[in-house]
Amino acid sequence: MARTLTVAAAQSGSVEDGDLRTITEAAHALLDEAARLQVRLLTFGELFLTPFFANRLVEDFDRYFLADTHEVLAGLREKARRHGIALVLPFAERAADGYFNSAFVYDVDGREAGRYRKTHIPAYFPTEGPGGTGSFEKFYFAPGGKLETYAVAGTRIGVQICNDRLYPEASRALALAGAEMIVMPIAFSTYADPRQRTSIWEIPLRARAYENGVYVLACNRVGTEGARHHLGRSMVVDPRGMILTEAGTEKPQLLTAEVDLDAVSAARKKFPWWRDRRPDLYGPLAGVE
Repeated sequence: MARTLTVAAAQSGSVEDGDLRTITEAAHALLDEAARLQVRLLTFGELFLTPFFANRLVEDFDRYFLADTHEVLAGLREKARRHGIALVLPFAERAADGYFNSAFVYDVDGREAGRYRKTHIPAYFPTEGPGGTGSFEKFYFAPGGKLETYAVAGTRIGVQICNDRLYPEASRALALAGAEMIVMPIAFSTYADPRQRTSIWEIPLRARAYENGVYVLACNRVGTEGARHHLGRSMVVDPRGMILTEAGTEKPQLLTAEVDLDAVSAARKKFPWWRDRRPDLYGPLAGVE
């Protein structure tokens, strides 16, 4: 019997005013739509509950961060539980030990399966031209310290947030730990070079899927937010590196796909990286002499 699963990327729109009530209402509507389409695993995009504030330097950034007990988070968890949807819930987390770019993971019954905190925190200089705002995440977020997998909806997933996807070592670690799917909440913009940024968007998503024999469920933001233009194009990539489905570039959208989890083992038999890899040669990658 095939192991099929309907998954969804809740591609939300840009938010300039940061009105949490409006953002939350839109998120609930996407969860309701997902339930109608019998989705069993859904992710929102990176920091979808706030504007992408890390593209500028502001001192009152504390207002963008939520404790894990915040009523907005509790409401979204409960909505997902009532619908029987496993949820990857990204947000700017205020914790006792720091501020993190996080994604909490819940199973279909509302049980907390785990908490992921973005491990690769970027900082990019601004560039000339419209949209060339750069990124200052290192001013706001501490890095997470774990690469874990989580059992939800009859499968095992890993999570990588935006910049994390550019590090193949981390994706491989998740695949070796049993992940059949890597869920990627993202906030990818075109910055000041739309042609190049549009061209490279799918490359790491397809590469991480192909080289590890995993599904990639990537959820991006869409639309214009101040000087920043988010590309959209959320997508689901299969374990052969093929794009199963892709969202548009203009509007919020619930992107869904039915995936066959047995395709993971099939892809790994055809491309047996787990058999032919040579970890004895890779010591320098981990700083091992």
